[in-house]
Amino acid sequence: MSTPILICDDSGFARRQMARSIPDGWDVDISFAEDGNQALTLIREGKGDVVFLDLNMPVMDGYQTMEVIREEDLPCLVIVVSGDVQAQARERMLALGALDFIRKPIDNEKLTHILSSYGIYSGKADSTAAHTQDSATSDEDKLDACREMVNIAMGRAGESLAELLGEFIDLPIPNVNLIESNELSMAVAEINRNDSVSAVSKGFVSEGISGEALVIFNDTNSQNIVELLKYPPSESPASLALEALMDVSNILIGACLNGLSEQLNVEFSHTHPVLLGQHKGLSTLLSDNVHRWGKLMAIEIGYAIKARDISFDLLLLFPGDAINQLYSRLLNDDKDSL
Repeated sequence: MSTPILICDDSGFARRQMARSIPDGWDVDISFAEDGNQALTLIREGKGDVVFLDLNMPVMDGYQTMEVIREEDLPCLVIVVSGDVQAQARERMLALGALDFIRKPIDNEKLTHILSSYGIYSGKADSTAAHTQDSATSDEDKLDACREMVNIAMGRAGESLAELLGEFIDLPIPNVNLIESNELSMAVAEINRNDSVSAVSKGFVSEGISGEALVIFNDTNSQNIVELLKYPPSESPASLALEALMDVSNILIGACLNGLSEQLNVEFSHTHPVLLGQHKGLSTLLSDNVHRWGKLMAIEIGYAIKARDISFDLLLLFPGDAINQLYSRLLNDDKDSL
């Protein structure tokens, strides 16, 4: 008898990847959900004896979904599959009753080991395309693939920052937009509404893929960040604030780019971080920096440390000539694994 499997993830690209990771010898009947609310409906219908659950989703995220599963004592085994690999995220989900936690992108051997350890499946680590949804390459599919790529890289950066600061980092769903460079300030202003910000920029390039990463700080956060980093006292608070911005930016950008490198199978060369400006309007900082690019892909990630009232944005910008290279590497790899 087939085992009802439910894959819950807001990304179609991620759902296909997860389905391909199901061991070939496992007799399963797979259903898919795009958010926790859909997942709960399917579990109640008996379509999710084993659930592979993402954390960061719209409508109802993985934490909320797990809370309902526990409250209603729904009959399912939950394995968290997420780009958010912070220790606190893992601990929180295990405390809610999740069976185990595996990071994206999926390691097939590790997945098979987890399934075998809990007696869910015993067999080889082979996987097959027979379980997958159709792979598609519409414009929306391309953006979805990029969004999932950044979601994984974002999780790596969040983990590094959490280890440095000893605090849980709230991770969002990345915003991915194809826009003209003169629309960038307006697009980001919809998310970051602060009148005065500081920004650090770092360029990167490799094999036809170039771009720029910016970390944008609300100026009211500077002192909180300094206190969190536990810097020794200084006669120059302004110097400490600048050092804090540069340190956080280096860690955040470096970890995120490493996450992108792993998925794109490239090695990025980085420029030295540059302070774009302090205590300026966001539109001024951005317009001075990317007006030359024309069309670009803008990816905005809003990190937050709610316990410390700290928030900042990581902005990844890819010029038009790099976008097709991104698509090609992501979607060709997606097809090659079919």
